[in-house]
Amino acid sequence: MMIIAGRNWLRQIFSHGTFNKHLCCTNSSHNSKTLSNYYLSQTQINPHLKLSSNAILCSCYSAIALSRSSGRGVGKRSKADSKPALDDTQFRCAVSELPPRFNNEELCNVMTLQEDPLVCLELFNWASKQPRFRHDASTYHIMTRKLGAAKMYQEMDGVVNQMLATPCFCGTEALYNTIIYFFAEARKLSRAVYVFKYMKNSRNLECRPSIRSYNILFTAFLSRGKNTYINHVYMETIRCLFKQMVNDGIEPDIFSLNSMIKGYILSNHVNDALRIFHQMGVVYNCLPNSFSYDYLIHGLCAQGRTKNARELCDEMKRKGFVPSSKSYNSLVSALALNGEVEETVKNLWEMIEKQRPVDFITYRTVLDEICRRGRAGEAMKLLKELQNKNLIDGYTYTKLLDVLEDDFGNSIRHHLR
Repeated sequence: MMIIAGRNWLRQIFSHGTFNKHLCCTNSSHNSKTLSNYYLSQTQINPHLKLSSNAILCSCYSAIALSRSSGRGVGKRSKADSKPALDDTQFRCAVSELPPRFNNEELCNVMTLQEDPLVCLELFNWASKQPRFRHDASTYHIMTRKLGAAKMYQEMDGVVNQMLATPCFCGTEALYNTIIYFFAEARKLSRAVYVFKYMKNSRNLECRPSIRSYNILFTAFLSRGKNTYINHVYMETIRCLFKQMVNDGIEPDIFSLNSMIKGYILSNHVNDALRIFHQMGVVYNCLPNSFSYDYLIHGLCAQGRTKNARELCDEMKRKGFVPSSKSYNSLVSALALNGEVEETVKNLWEMIEKQRPVDFITYRTVLDEICRRGRAGEAMKLLKELQNKNLIDGYTYTKLLDVLEDDFGNSIRHHLR
């Protein structure tokens, strides 16, 4: 039910879109169905779209579930009670720092020094009512940053609406990127996409989306997935967005390319991730970094492609990169499950030498697979060595020992005598 709702939500965001024949997104390299036929520059987005809640939170001590109306009432009262009060003295002090006929730069200076975002907002609204004064990109930028950093997203939304409703308003790329970033932080993707489209449709070329704008959206979409299927849904959006970026003449950087690799890995399309990886230097003139390798090693191990993962890990080390803890844990576990005991132990000690933390699951997998191949003595020797070198604490040692005794019983007890 949640997956269907998520898919429908994305369709609503990019509703009524029409394909440009040169940018058709239907030919997927991984032969999967696209989320919906949309093209960002031609979509009509509802900026006020909100996700409905499917659950009501009730007190764990209550015997009767709250009704919809009472739930809404409680929510409104709690929000009203928790709303901070304006410090009127501080506001008057801020106003007194402005000259009688202040300009935007002078207002910016006072707003920048103001630590209380509520006072800053009151000052911003007060300035809006002053004769012969009009907010520009600089004052809107400071205001959205203050409210966004304070997580006052509702107030920020109001300021953004005011800005977008201003006739002939001349914004900047930095201002719109800040708004997109905080809407993404607030998980208001529909609003983030709306502002992104506003940038694309702007007649001012300096306001058009840059690589930074796209990267903010890539990060926002990648952070939404909770499982492989949902990641696949969002990956379709990212893929079309990436294609649009390239067709608009914006050259991808290492961050956007790694976003594509990560997205394909999360959606379980490792071959597509490898394709992007091999195109990095040839097509995009951008060399892979440690993150590129880490994403791929983890993804290959998850699919049981241990040989490919080991080859990439070796290539990574030859280039001077050190695999992350996640890559090492994935590779060591995959080697153990593949029955390569010597290679497993070698990489485990290498991981420890490189000061990459080994998680409990990796220790358990290694010891378990060694025992499973009739080499319980080697497993116990390794476990004791890890304890003697203070690589695992007493609690972890006992827990690992208990697990091995439960799984292999007599063969483990024999080596404890």
